[in-house]
Amino acid sequence: MTACEPAGDGGPATRTYENGHGRGRAMTLAEALEAAEAAAPVESLDVVARMLAERLGAASVSFLITDFTGGSVVRLGAAGSVETAEPAQRITLRGTLYDDVIRSQRPSVEDKGEGALVRIVAPVTNRGDAIGLLELFLPVMPDAEVMREIGETAHALAYIVIANRSFTDVYQWGRRTTPLSLAAEIQHRLLPASLACEAAQFAVAGALEPADHVGGDTFDYVIDRDTVQLSVTDAMGHDVDAALLATLLVGALRRARRAGADLAEQACQADKAMREHGRLGYVTGQLLRISLIDGKTEFINAGHPWPLRMRDGQVRQITPKIDMPFGFHFPHTYRVQSLDLRPGDRLVMLTDGMLERNANSLDLADLLVHTRALHPREAARTLIAAIVEANHGHLQDDATVMCLDWHGVGQSQRDADTGADLAEASAPSTDRAERGAFPG
Repeated sequence: MTACEPAGDGGPATRTYENGHGRGRAMTLAEALEAAEAAAPVESLDVVARMLAERLGAASVSFLITDFTGGSVVRLGAAGSVETAEPAQRITLRGTLYDDVIRSQRPSVEDKGEGALVRIVAPVTNRGDAIGLLELFLPVMPDAEVMREIGETAHALAYIVIANRSFTDVYQWGRRTTPLSLAAEIQHRLLPASLACEAAQFAVAGALEPADHVGGDTFDYVIDRDTVQLSVTDAMGHDVDAALLATLLVGALRRARRAGADLAEQACQADKAMREHGRLGYVTGQLLRISLIDGKTEFINAGHPWPLRMRDGQVRQITPKIDMPFGFHFPHTYRVQSLDLRPGDRLVMLTDGMLERNANSLDLADLLVHTRALHPREAARTLIAAIVEANHGHLQDDATVMCLDWHGVGQSQRDADTGADLAEASAPSTDRAERGAFPG
C-alpha cells in the first residue's frame, strides 16, 4: 500500500480525499498493521474495519471469510450498521455479487440511485488464495482514488488474516460449513495453509471434498528458490485409520523434502516410514517437481491414477510408468520420470474419488475444456462441485484435485494488485469473468 506521494516541495505528502464528511487521510499500510497487531487476534479485523469506516465516512465496513469449499462466506470483522448477531450468518455464494467478485477478482460498485448508499465489494486475496471479501457502504460514489484505497486495504487485510490465524480458531471456524469429524479435522490440518498460489511461472490450486467416511486424501505444494513441488496422495481405508496413515505419509514427505532430498529420496523415505510404522497400510500418490530455472519436470507415480493435461484445448491422459504404492512389503524402487510440460498447459492431478462409478455420466475432459478460462482455484472448485453433484451429495471416497497452470520460465502472468480504478470496478462483472481476469 502506498502511504505517501511526492509533494510540490519535494517532501512527502500524505494522500487525502473527500469522504462525504470533510477531508479524510488515507490509511497507510503501517497504520493498518500497527492497529491490527495492537488488537487481540480475534479483534484485528474489527479494528481495521473501524479505521477504514472513519477514514471514508462509511456507514459500514465488514470482512467476510470464504469457507474451505469456496461455496459460502461468513461475516467476521465489522464496523458500523452491519448485522453481527450470533451465530454469524453463513451466506451462500452461488449467483451473488460476492461470487462474481471472488471469481473475477475485481472490485464491484453497486449504485442504486439517489439517496441510497453505494455498495463496494472488493476481493481479499493473497497470491491467488481467495481469503474473503471487503464490503463497504459509502454515502457517495467513490472516485478512482478511494477505489484504489479500498483495493490496497483489501490486499493488506489478506496479510492480517494470515498473520493472525495462527493465534485463534475464529478463522478456522469461519471456513467450516459444517462441524468436522475427527478424521476430517486431521485431514484438513495436513493441507497447505493456502489452497492456492500464484507465481510468475505458474498458478496452482487444490480442492478436496471428504467422503461421508473420510478416505485419507491429501494434497500439498511448496515453492523453493528454484523449484515448485506438488503431491497428491490417497491413504487406504476410511475414517481415523486413513487419516493417521495420511499423517504418517505427509510427515515423511515433508521431512525428506525439507532436508533437501531429491524426488527419488523423498519417495524412498515415505515408503520406508510406511513400512516401519504404517501397520501394513499403504498410500498411493504422485510427486511432481518442476524447475523454475529451465522448466524440467520430474514425476513419480506410486500406484496412483494418471494425471490429465490440457494443451491447445485438447485433454489427454498422461500415462507414465506406475510403481508400487508407499508401504508395500515387496522389493521395489521408484522411477523418476519426465513429463512433457509446456507453457500454456494445464495439468490436473487427482485421486480415484474423482472417478467414482456414480459419476460415469460426468465427462471430466469436457469439463476441463469448459473451465479453461477459469483461474485454477475456480476450476478445481468447479470440478469438485460437479463430482459431488453427480453423486447426489454423498461421496463413497474422498475427491481431490490439484490444478496447475504452467506459464513457463521467464514469464510473468501474475498481478498482485487487488485494486482497480473506478472504470474497471464498474464494468459489468460477466464481461470481466469472460475475459479471464484473475489477478491477486
